[in-house]
Amino acid sequence: MDDGKAPAPETDDALLRRLESLLAEGKGCDDPALLSKLLAALHGARREAESARMRYRKLFNAVPDPVSLIDAEGRIVDLNIAGEKAYGRPRDQIVGHLLHVINPDLPPDHMAPVLEALARDQTHVVEVYNMREDGSRFPVEVHSARFVDGPNQFVIAVARDLSRRREAEQNYNALLSAMDKGVLIQGKDGRALSANAAGMRILGLEEDQDIDSGLRWQDWLVVDHRGWPIRFSEMPSMRALQTGKFVQSTLLGLYHLQRRQLTWISATSVPQFRPGESTAHQVISLFSDVTELKRDSSLFLRTQALAHIGGWEWDGGRERLYLTEETLRIIGRLESPPRTLDDAIAHVVPADRAKVQGALESVLRDGGAFDMEVQLRGPDGRSNWARLIGQAEGRAPMTARITGILQDITQRRQIEEALRSQARTDALTGLFNRDGVLTELERRVAEGREGVTVVYIDLDRFKLVNDLLGHSAGDQLLVNAARRLEGCVGESDLLARFGGDEFLVLADTRGDPAAGERLAERITRAFGDSFRYAGEEFTITTSVGLARFPDHGKTVQQLVNNADAAMYAAKHHGRNNWQNFTPELARQQFDRVQVEAQLRRALDNGEFRLVFQPLVDLTDGSVRSAEALIRWHNPVLGEQPPDHFISRAETTGDIVRIGAWVIQAACRQMAAWIAAGDAPGRIAVNVSYRQFLNEELLQVVRDALAENDLPGERLELEFTERVLIEDAPDTVRTFEGLRQLGVVLTIDDFGEGYSALNYLRRLPIHGLKLSQGFLRGVPGNESDAAICQAVAGIARALGLEVVAEGVESSAQRDFLLGLGIRTGQGFLFSAALDPDGLAAYLRQNR
Repeated sequence: MDDGKAPAPETDDALLRRLESLLAEGKGCDDPALLSKLLAALHGARREAESARMRYRKLFNAVPDPVSLIDAEGRIVDLNIAGEKAYGRPRDQIVGHLLHVINPDLPPDHMAPVLEALARDQTHVVEVYNMREDGSRFPVEVHSARFVDGPNQFVIAVARDLSRRREAEQNYNALLSAMDKGVLIQGKDGRALSANAAGMRILGLEEDQDIDSGLRWQDWLVVDHRGWPIRFSEMPSMRALQTGKFVQSTLLGLYHLQRRQLTWISATSVPQFRPGESTAHQVISLFSDVTELKRDSSLFLRTQALAHIGGWEWDGGRERLYLTEETLRIIGRLESPPRTLDDAIAHVVPADRAKVQGALESVLRDGGAFDMEVQLRGPDGRSNWARLIGQAEGRAPMTARITGILQDITQRRQIEEALRSQARTDALTGLFNRDGVLTELERRVAEGREGVTVVYIDLDRFKLVNDLLGHSAGDQLLVNAARRLEGCVGESDLLARFGGDEFLVLADTRGDPAAGERLAERITRAFGDSFRYAGEEFTITTSVGLARFPDHGKTVQQLVNNADAAMYAAKHHGRNNWQNFTPELARQQFDRVQVEAQLRRALDNGEFRLVFQPLVDLTDGSVRSAEALIRWHNPVLGEQPPDHFISRAETTGDIVRIGAWVIQAACRQMAAWIAAGDAPGRIAVNVSYRQFLNEELLQVVRDALAENDLPGERLELEFTERVLIEDAPDTVRTFEGLRQLGVVLTIDDFGEGYSALNYLRRLPIHGLKLSQGFLRGVPGNESDAAICQAVAGIARALGLEVVAEGVESSAQRDFLLGLGIRTGQGFLFSAALDPDGLAAYLRQNR
């Protein structure tokens, strides 16, 4: 019956069955449509088979480990990409070959155990060493399983590379062997499985001895830290297995019954769990030999008794206080011991009682311990210091117990107080030192206490007196100055030696802002009287600066810096006076800081240059030598006068680097003049006191001469008398080294200092430079003329050359010639010139 619906298309299976039926009946197939459908079905089956084969190949090659397909004879019929990489061979060198191609060591019947396991539907696992193409071997773990492909059966083998695991195992074993701590591994039944070398040694076992038999429980007596025997189940390893928790640092005594040897160990046990399991399958114990430590600990306990450390215990259940004899001695109650806590606390001074009571209440309520230092007072009124330590055991009223010690630390506290006093005291004057006064100032500033004025005091010209009379005289002067200052300050003021010849006063000006100024006035007046030392009388004045909190600074640093700035202002106003800090002083101090900051970078930035002033023969005006003078032009500050920046360089220490550059640059210029045929006889360079103290000066000169191929006599170094006064061993060696180089040495500004004349005989000095300060008044000023005559006479007697600086008039030149002084420099002849200018001057005045 036709229902109008198209017949459903036949499936591939139905078409194949129709074809089989026709063939079975001996009939042909002359139906083209049927044949077409059959061909399409065959093509589809082929595509599906190819697709399945591709999926298999992708899956096969996606496995990261080498996978081999092996027949029953041990022939490799397929290998994935990971296998090619692992064995380092192309696929065609392995596939089709027996397994011996990747493992030559396999026995002839190597397939038998594999096939037997697979016949029982089991997986076969074995560890072997496979071989790469280069002959190297690597360990693998091979998992083999049955693989069925239609009528064919194969073995599919996955080889897991064990190289990293073996390396990790080797590293682990090496680590265990190298450890000085013992490691013991036990199974869940407590049997010992393994131990490292240190563990065997600590336990007294031989390296080749069976660990489990060596640790038979019946051969050992194990005790806890108190010496009480414990059961096997109480061992930390067994407690870790039973509870599944970490058991830390348990002290055990292990006594071997046969060897009669006791070893103390500290053991920590850690349970081990397999993934997904909540019961430990083994436990690892780490232990150290603490036999000597235990012996030392016992000795320490006995030593405590000798060290006067007392013990105490309060029993909350019985409300009883137990005190050892040493504790009773410390609190002074040997005859009538206190029985309650309140009775004992009564011996603590009132200031510390609340602290002690609070600590006791805290440990009783929350547990824990306390450790504090308290002051005690005995029945006889004498006080001492003690360290009080306590630890609670239990918090229930009937079981609460606090155990502790009481140590007499009176002597230690006395020593500490003496050290604290010493640390904040100036050893020379007995005043507060820098740290002490700054700490006190910081405390007052932190409290916001108004009415604190910082008074900064500097002794004027102290260094000159110190240089003239020596350090002993200088020290005595500082002591005497401290005593005078003590007579000026009030009872609530704090006086300190701030360092060197500087003192600081924290003046109490609460309610009286002018009190600081009156103090400064008293100080300047007090130093109006002369000082005496070893029959000598001299006057030392003071420069004083004041800065008031909080008007002139809100921090310690600001107050000290601003008082320092005011003190410098007092010096600039002629010394022997005092100045209050003002914003203008802050600006000046800022300028000084800015100059110092720019000065540190000036040398690296190439901001310095040299100019040269000729030294001439006073008889004919010919040039004898030239003095190198430094000039500085800074892009921020502009041209800076030498007297502005050289003193700052001296203060900061930058003068050492700058001075070295001047020597090198002057020698370089001298070599250039010589090469051009227009050179003075010598080039003179000023060398500072700090350069002479620097060990590198001699090397700087030596290098500068060598680099420019100059003989030493072409270089002259000028230095002040302070270099002579210091008489440092290094300075003397430097003089001798310069003499050996042939360098000419001249004392600059001779007559302004206080050097002893014997230095002129002892040291290799060639000449003196008469200070222009003495030349200004000649020939009219008799005193200046007399000094010039004296200097000329000294030089003549010692065979030294004299150079006069600052010659500005013909009258001065004639006066000098009358004294026999033939060399001079000054504006009468020429100002300082640049290198080309000096060369031109030389040509004009040969």
